[in-house]
Amino acid sequence: MSFQPLNPRPFLQARVGTEVLIRLKWGQTEYKGTLESIDSYMNVLLRDTQEFIDGKPTGALGLVLIRCNNILYLGSADAVEMTDMEFK
Repeated sequence: MSFQPLNPRPFLQARVGTEVLIRLKWGQTEYKGTLESIDSYMNVLLRDTQEFIDGKPTGALGLVLIRCNNILYLGSADAVEMTDMEFK
């Protein structure tokens, strides 16, 4: 069995314009918004962003830039919501 590394950049570029959920490394903070762009360092720009702490909405933030080194994971907002429903 061999491991093939996968470049995440094409995955992220394909999701520009879709709604994503980003979980930060620190605490229980998540951001849900539309992926506006991603740069060569994989910093992420979200628009129409909502912040969630411990799963509870804390407010709308609008346009948000998240540095790549703060992101634990990024996924489709629809896929994450379906996964959360399965575990309840």
